[in-house]
Amino acid sequence: MSRFFDMNNGFFQFLSRVADLMILNIVFLITCIPIVTIGAAWTSLYYVALKMVRNEESYIVRSYFKSFKENVKQSTIMWLITVALILLLFFDYRILSVMEGTLAQAVQIGLTLVVVVLAMILTYLFPLQSKFYNTIKNTCKNALLMSIRHLPQTLIMLAITVASVFITFLNNWTFSYGLLFWMLLGFATVALAKSWFFVRIFDKYIPKEEEETASDEEFSVPVAEEKNEL
Repeated sequence: MSRFFDMNNGFFQFLSRVADLMILNIVFLITCIPIVTIGAAWTSLYYVALKMVRNEESYIVRSYFKSFKENVKQSTIMWLITVALILLLFFDYRILSVMEGTLAQAVQIGLTLVVVVLAMILTYLFPLQSKFYNTIKNTCKNALLMSIRHLPQTLIMLAITVASVFITFLNNWTFSYGLLFWMLLGFATVALAKSWFFVRIFDKYIPKEEEETASDEEFSVPVAEEKNEL
């Protein structure tokens, strides 16, 4: 019986992790309210989630706002560029919806491919920003190259996002409880699930002394200095 009340047992560790995710999710939602800061919020969310996977997190809120402060400018620029691209694609689809013919179908297929590539890039963009110091150009380039090089993991992470949204909007019941889930745990939980993949992927690009492989040279991804907790 005494083992049940041991704070180190699996049950209490699970409750502790759930509490951490709730705190992280709430802070994330609060910092998303200005809308323009959503990019910095996503970056900070993954900064903490990556540390949680490695069991390196200390204070959730302090680590979150440390990353938020460091990345707010660059992440905001990337977010605004992302919004502009999404709006452009949206209006392109609206225009194509009233067009007919082979040319319209060909353009629609091309736009669909662009949407898929953009989704692949966005999967890596803010996690990369949270993990490494780099320019916006190189961060975007690395996001594209990594998404292609690690295509199976990329597709799984995209499936996690799509499935989560699909289940939420499946019917009125799933929408009601799904909305509650997203408000309490959803964003942090999805970020944590995807961070299991990111940790293993990013480790391949963290410089190690006397450790270079031929395969890395053939498909070079210029990752910059890793960000560490101070």
